Amino acid sequence: MPRGSDDRLSGIQKAAVLLISLGPERSAGVFKHLKEEEIEELTLEIANTRSVTPQAKENVINEYYELCLAQQYIAEGGINYAKQLLENALGAEKAVDVISRLTSSLQVKPFEFVRKTDASQLLNFIQDEHPQTIALILSYLSASQAALIISALPPDRQADVAKRIAVMDRTSPDVIKDVEKVLESKLASLVNQDYTIIGGVDAVVDILNTVDRGTEKHIMEALDIEVPELADEIRKKMFVFEDILLLDDRAIQRVLRDVDNNDLAIALKSANEQVQNAIFNNLSKRLAVMIKEDMEFMGPVRMKDVEDAQQKIVNIIRKLEDAGEIVVSRGGGDDIVV
Repeated sequence: MPRGSDDRLSGIQKAAVLLISLGPERSAGVFKHLKEEEIEELTLEIANTRSVTPQAKENVINEYYELCLAQQYIAEGGINYAKQLLENALGAEKAVDVISRLTSSLQVKPFEFVRKTDASQLLNFIQDEHPQTIALILSYLSASQAALIISALPPDRQADVAKRIAVMDRTSPDVIKDVEKVLESKLASLVNQDYTIIGGVDAVVDILNTVDRGTEKHIMEALDIEVPELADEIRKKMFVFEDILLLDDRAIQRVLRDVDNNDLAIALKSANEQVQNAIFNNLSKRLAVMIKEDMEFMGPVRMKDVEDAQQKIVNIIRKLEDAGEIVVSRGGGDDIVV
């Protein structure tokens, strides 16, 4: 059906008009980020849209632009900052309308303002707080920020905070609001009233993968004593097989000297092309050909066998790193050898 400028379009109709306006190439890029049912619904709506008037197209694109602008402003400085800038650009009434439409579907991440704060300044502000409060704040920071802060904490508090992040599951919005208020948050009023999932093992793994090796070892040794099951779970996720790309060529060559050729062939069966190239480029041509032939002739391999082979190689990497024979570039400043 035609979409006229006077039609009161639904959300799905606006999305269809926007995708039609973007063209097939850009729309295909958008589809990559959608769920199957969303793609089906949008495809059907696009198919049923026979034509789009210039006015309808302009209205939808303007609305989309305003929402993107509002979301950017919220990320930069919070809801009040966004409202102020939008009022200057669009007028008070329009600004309130845009913010209302956006926040009805957008959950702004708590402590967003803290993510733009210098880590050293933030450390001075929170280092005397209760470990649970520190853990809550670090759970919302980027891994690099959290790594800098946890590294600077007293050694006896590092493992405690890491443990609290790992076992953190759900935190009441009221608790988050109270902590944000102490930190003079601008986003407390936007916290979703549902319980917010934060922390967890993945969060502490991201942090430990970023801190310096000394801090990581201290935390893991303490967790080995206090909660060995948690330490094992964290250790399994600390360095995955694909992270071999963090190694330079010399380090990869050193690792491969200790790897069984059969394990290597199995491990590479499900590896992406980038990882395979990194491995093959550091093997002799003869050995690379032999491994490729082994991969081809072995046929289908159980995923469990692939994961076991990859874990063996990961264990070798960790062992060589502990021994100081290789350096893993973690992006946190500890990968410089003098």
